[in-house]
Amino acid sequence: MLHSMPNQHRLPDFLGLGTQKGGTSTLHALLKTHPRVFLPPAKELHYFSLHAERSSEWYSNHFSASTILQRCGEITPYYLFHPESPRRIRKLLPNAQLIVLLRDPVERCLSQVFHAKRLGFERLNPEDAINAEAERLASGDEYNRQKHSYQARSRYLEQLDRYELLFPKQQLLILRSEDLFEQTEQIWNQLLNFLRLPIHPLPNPLPHANRGKGEAEQVTPALRARLRKELAPTAAGVRERYGFGWDWS
Repeated sequence: MLHSMPNQHRLPDFLGLGTQKGGTSTLHALLKTHPRVFLPPAKELHYFSLHAERSSEWYSNHFSASTILQRCGEITPYYLFHPESPRRIRKLLPNAQLIVLLRDPVERCLSQVFHAKRLGFERLNPEDAINAEAERLASGDEYNRQKHSYQARSRYLEQLDRYELLFPKQQLLILRSEDLFEQTEQIWNQLLNFLRLPIHPLPNPLPHANRGKGEAEQVTPALRARLRKELAPTAAGVRERYGFGWDWS
């Protein structure tokens, strides 16, 4: 049947842009349960960040097993932070729908530090890692930009500016990560409406993919207070731009 035939040269209808440690793995797991969604088996293809030198055919091959009834997408949280990703996405996928999850910037920052430590990307303690960030990023090294961008990735407005300059507002869905976990049914219906997908029940139990181990609870009050102060402009700016529901106080 035509509906079940593989789709050659297919490109994504939507992208999950980020943020890292903001619930993108859970978003991926949820969307995979919908029969009208096709996601590649591997999350984070990095085509618009780390693999931009590869051909569009290489990219489209990841979606060749989809059918014409499915909406294709992929989720790579580095896209939100990588400075070249918005321009590259605009060039190849000008009509793509873009999903962004934003988490409390302090909690996201700390979660990334401990994520990096668990995976062996970071050997410094949390305070030293954050202190070393500026020098590491100033080096221009891609590894440092991807693995050690703790506070920088939590400064959301600069990242969103790059997308909002290139894409119309109706192509961007910006959600609070906390709402994904605390108001899951409401967010799920919002996602389905945005992606023009039919209603589909949430899985039971809900997936909580790539969750941390609560290490951030161990950081000193002084470090947390410092981050709260340094990232306060982001929290205030997001609330001013997107509304009073965005409160991370």
